[in-house]
Amino acid sequence: MSAIKLYGYPRTRSLRALWALEEAGADYQYIHVDLHAGEARRPPFIDLNPGGKVPLLVDDGLVLCESAAIVMYLADKFPASRLAPAHGSIARARFNQWSCFALAELEQPLWTIARHSFVYPENRRLPAIIETARWEFARACQVLEQGLKQQPYILGTAFSGADILLAHTLRWAVASQVEIVSPLLQQYLQRITARPALAAALKREQTA
Repeated sequence: MSAIKLYGYPRTRSLRALWALEEAGADYQYIHVDLHAGEARRPPFIDLNPGGKVPLLVDDGLVLCESAAIVMYLADKFPASRLAPAHGSIARARFNQWSCFALAELEQPLWTIARHSFVYPENRRLPAIIETARWEFARACQVLEQGLKQQPYILGTAFSGADILLAHTLRWAVASQVEIVSPLLQQYLQRITARPALAAALKREQTA
């Protein structure tokens, strides 16, 4: 069986998948897709993912996009990594909840800010929406804070792929100069981002 291939680019959601691969100790090949050079919008990449976005994972005939889906797939493929609880368990239901929350609630305001700051053409940007998005992010942080309480990880004492998705999104906020007011969330982010697997993933991006 051939090694997993992950197509990605630095400072994008592909870091989530790369981080999960490192946490799992997986054998994989990282393929740099130069977004600025337009490589994601032309063959051979566009033939694999018509959406023209990273990350993209290829594994033994499976072609999978969407960062959260990739993290969940890797969690199931490498059960020894303990990146996800067992199917059918209460813990798995909470894992699913917080993974969806990361994308639907915590990430969306940041993506709104990005789109109306530099992603969209200037004539499509609505600068006034940015303050509303910052407010929305702050509200999502309050929900996350209640979910964490005093636990080290979102599921309690066990690190999971949901922490990858949440911490990556909080890290995105810091990079975008969107304030994280809560000391609890600041401590959570510091704790999660100190993991060796993240350092290894970042190094892999930089050396690709």
